[in-house]
Amino acid sequence: MGRSILAGFPGRASRRRHAAATVILALACLTVPAAPAAAQAGSAPRTDPALARLAWMVGTWVGEEGGVSMEEHWIPARGNVMLGLHRDVRPSSATFFEYLRIQSTDDGIFYVASPNGVPGTAFRLVEARGQRVVFANPEHDYPQRIIYWREGDTLHARIEGKDRGRERSSQWAWQRVDNPS
Repeated sequence: MGRSILAGFPGRASRRRHAAATVILALACLTVPAAPAAAQAGSAPRTDPALARLAWMVGTWVGEEGGVSMEEHWIPARGNVMLGLHRDVRPSSATFFEYLRIQSTDDGIFYVASPNGVPGTAFRLVEARGQRVVFANPEHDYPQRIIYWREGDTLHARIEGKDRGRERSSQWAWQRVDNPS
């Protein structure tokens, strides 16, 4: 059998600690004002150019569907990792959250999703063209593909693949907001 798609990522217990640290870092990055550009330029670690080309995803994106308010936040890539956070909220409570990261490793670029804080599942970058990107993990139960694309101020996401032998997909669209409240 081939090498696991999660090779190079921490083990289960370590992944939980890593996920907690990722959340803290993501929240800190979303709430702390950015340093002046000149200060960032001098100290910024190098980022894989292929990862930097996904900058079109950066920002705060919001939408609503079926009474559920959705938001997805992406911060710029630094040190070969781009962090994201997704949350769905009904009027009374949060219904779903997901910690996200897109990370450049020696084995390629991976989208790692941690729905509701569970250990992450990695999806390998298989296509990046303009403002469209596709990640795949054919060994995952569902989904096997995650697709993002941008049209103007709208960020779209789609998951697809086989679920118990049947083709299935879900798709969302979010609008960019400059000053989230």
